[in-house]
Amino acid sequence: MSDTVVAPVVPASSSTTAPAAAPAASGRPASSYGAASQPQAQPHDPSKPVVKRQIVCFSFYKVMPEWRRLPAEEKAAHKVAFAEVLNKWNKPGEFLSMTYSTVGTRGDVDMCVWSIGYGVDELNKMRSELMATPLGGYLNSPHNFLAMTKRSQYQIDRPDESEGEGRGAIRPGGQKYIFIYPFWKTRPWYLLPATERKRLMDEHIRIGLMYPRVKLNTTYSFGIDDQEFVVAFETNFPEDFLDLVQQLRETEISMYTLTDTPIFSCVRVPAAEMLDRLG
Repeated sequence: MSDTVVAPVVPASSSTTAPAAAPAASGRPASSYGAASQPQAQPHDPSKPVVKRQIVCFSFYKVMPEWRRLPAEEKAAHKVAFAEVLNKWNKPGEFLSMTYSTVGTRGDVDMCVWSIGYGVDELNKMRSELMATPLGGYLNSPHNFLAMTKRSQYQIDRPDESEGEGRGAIRPGGQKYIFIYPFWKTRPWYLLPATERKRLMDEHIRIGLMYPRVKLNTTYSFGIDDQEFVVAFETNFPEDFLDLVQQLRETEISMYTLTDTPIFSCVRVPAAEMLDRLG
């Protein structure tokens, strides 16, 4: 298995209306959710090539009511400046951001910016520039989740699309919807023998493979943010995700879930449309 790093792939743009049908999503299925069990984590072996991990950040923003009462021309100028920063920081192979509207799906946030890069400093600079725009002065950020990519120790019965880079890269798809939430396992989970964890995960994986139209991106936050994982499920079919989560609640491994909220239901749109939906 090669550890060659492949840069993030810019996903195809999505239309404002979800298609009536779409092929099954390829890549890592929903079954790898919550997969990493850290007691077997090992320090880097200097004899092996370095897998360049990605920094992943989900930033959720809420616009202040005062902004919506501004003159339309002023709000339009604010949107342009904010979108310009997003466009400036979309650097193929280095830094990628995807934009989502949460208007109507959450009461505490209005939009989400999902960024993938290779350095915390770059992420810091980019978010700083966003908040320095005129619109930034009218934004709160009630939720912000920082994570990294790493290899899962569990194997699934389907090739992983980032296998060639040691599973050190996230490859977002072009799906219309994404469901994002932080995730914690209980401490007893980490004390289970590896054979028992595998037994529990096998059932979890089996159910996940029943929903190929749901694509999961699992990222890890141990020590760099409050949560242990951040999971992001992409799909064109929200009903599949609902049925998947309900079925997973009935698995034995669900007893080892400590917390998996808040949950954010997001609609993927271009940056300009995300901003227009603010009002």
